[in-house]
Amino acid sequence: MPRVKGGYVARRRRKKVLKLAKGYYGSKHTLFKSAQGQVMKSLLYAYRDRRQKKRDFRKLWITRINAAARINGLSYSRLMHGLKLAEINVNRKILADLAINDEKAFAELASKAKASLNA
Repeated sequence: MPRVKGGYVARRRRKKVLKLAKGYYGSKHTLFKSAQGQVMKSLLYAYRDRRQKKRDFRKLWITRINAAARINGLSYSRLMHGLKLAEINVNRKILADLAINDEKAFAELASKAKASLNA
């Protein structure tokens, strides 16, 4: 049986992988075998971290809301429960933004949450 060389298909496949590996350290951006392994791993990280980013931001928002709530004499969970009882539907992203950029508005929301907890 005659020997079959890869031809242009194999070259295109390798070039595609090496193009994705541009900027990697050491041989990972020049040698196909190590580049292919790293590209696969990098794509897995990218897939995983697109989901993890959502978790990380939610954690950050909760931390910011908790800090601002404690300044106003509430814990995070009591603030959120008070807002729910007062039927104020504000998501965590907006609450965290208010906590940092508009402390008066956040304090007003906190006072309404306190009032609904006491009632």
